[in-house]
Amino acid sequence: MKKNNIKFYITCLFLAVGLASCTDLKIEESDSIISEGFQGLADPSSTVDQLYNRLNGQYGDQGNLFALSEVTADAAIIPTRGTDWGDNGQWSSLHQHLWTPEHVFVINVWNDWNANQLIASQVLDSRSSPSAINTGEAAFVRALSMWVILDNYGQVPFRDTALPSSSVPEVLTGDAAVSFILADLDTAITNLPSVAAASGGNGRAGKAAARYLKAKVLLNKHVYTGTSADNGDMNMVISLVDAIAGEGYALQSGYFDLFRDSTDNETVWSLSAGVGNRIFNGLHYNSTSLGGGGWNGFSTLAEYYDLFEGDPNSNRVETDETALDGQEERRGGVPSEGLLFTGRPGTSENGGFEDGSNVGNGFLVGQQYALDGTALTDRAGAPLTFKRDFQDGTGANNIINNDETTGIRVMKYNPRFGAFLGHEIFFRYADAHLMKAEATMRSGGDPTTLVNELRVLRGATPIGAVSSQNLLDERGRELFAEIWRRNDLIRFGQYTRDWQFKAAGSIGNDKYKLFPIPSSQLLANPNLVQNPGY
Repeated sequence: MKKNNIKFYITCLFLAVGLASCTDLKIEESDSIISEGFQGLADPSSTVDQLYNRLNGQYGDQGNLFALSEVTADAAIIPTRGTDWGDNGQWSSLHQHLWTPEHVFVINVWNDWNANQLIASQVLDSRSSPSAINTGEAAFVRALSMWVILDNYGQVPFRDTALPSSSVPEVLTGDAAVSFILADLDTAITNLPSVAAASGGNGRAGKAAARYLKAKVLLNKHVYTGTSADNGDMNMVISLVDAIAGEGYALQSGYFDLFRDSTDNETVWSLSAGVGNRIFNGLHYNSTSLGGGGWNGFSTLAEYYDLFEGDPNSNRVETDETALDGQEERRGGVPSEGLLFTGRPGTSENGGFEDGSNVGNGFLVGQQYALDGTALTDRAGAPLTFKRDFQDGTGANNIINNDETTGIRVMKYNPRFGAFLGHEIFFRYADAHLMKAEATMRSGGDPTTLVNELRVLRGATPIGAVSSQNLLDERGRELFAEIWRRNDLIRFGQYTRDWQFKAAGSIGNDKYKLFPIPSSQLLANPNLVQNPGY
């Protein structure tokens, strides 16, 4: 565990529950071990601060939770470009659905988010004498952390801080796990303050964030319990979203402005996580000099890009972002030069231009340009044209041996407003709005009006009648690169469908709906059971 002042120990007594001896076994620091003699925290407020700092790193990372949520879906792919981004197959195996219990991101997410749970439980322990706000924030973070584990692994180890360190954590699944998480969220809603829309929130959760997460859990509850969506749960989702709106949160125009370091009425909860990963992991090395240049990795599939309205082969905009290829606002576009510097807040000057303004928003395809309008080239001097297809040196479709220009790039946070600013949105009202639409549909209602309200605001053509597929596609268009794609695909029954480069044996294989429990954790806790197929 990182950045934690609590010391953890693995003992032979703990392992003896499942093993005959401890000889020659090395188990790394675990999510589920508390130090001997815990009698409460001296300063629960500083521990809550530590929890938020942990979330900043865990959410802002380009690997770990982001990779499990986006790269394992149809939304993101990291092809090998020469020797770049090979990393022993850790990226390609996610997209292809070929991961194992030893995958580093599978292990890290398990360890990090279970560790959050334990730290939050220590805050909530009565011996720590938490204040009401400590209680609300710790209950919220514990609920979030347990939900991440439940959603990704299907089972949640829980250690009661009142029990001896030698006791084996119980494991919650299905209804029991959901009920525990919902109870924590009710505690959070009671104890957290109301954070007004457009106030910024300073990265801390308020009642609206807890209601949002409760709606998210209820919307997915039938997935975790193996049942059908319950009308009562769906009605509660609708009520929770209405309560969020009652605090002033609402849909807002100016889609890409939402992802600047500024306040708006749509952001329910943001973190102080640096957005540099989201900016530079897809940009080419020569795209901009800001931040030291791009890392030329992350791209998206053409089929994901084709969810959006507009010319499939061209995505151009004027420097003022006026669309030139019939595209909807959320698809963004590529300008043919930079914008003249006018001193807009958060921007800097480079040769009379707004630095970074040559980098488009949304989905970058085709020729890319420098600030002065010069056509950019890759490092070999070939035109820097981001392409729909992933091909190797022989021209065959391939996830390996690509050149520097393959793949449509994704740009939600733009470098023109700051390369590594600490403002990353986690919960957004547009998602809540679409959750309400989905809950309406799942309880027998018609979501068309709600979906079209959002589409009209985003400059997209209204849909005559919204189907389940339309709703999933709308979530893909609105929420790209916001860690929801895997969760959405599973809930709509499409996570195991075929997409480009998925391994043939993984198509239709339900084992991949959950990630495996890391092997070391199965040794440490015999109450855990490996997920089927691993």
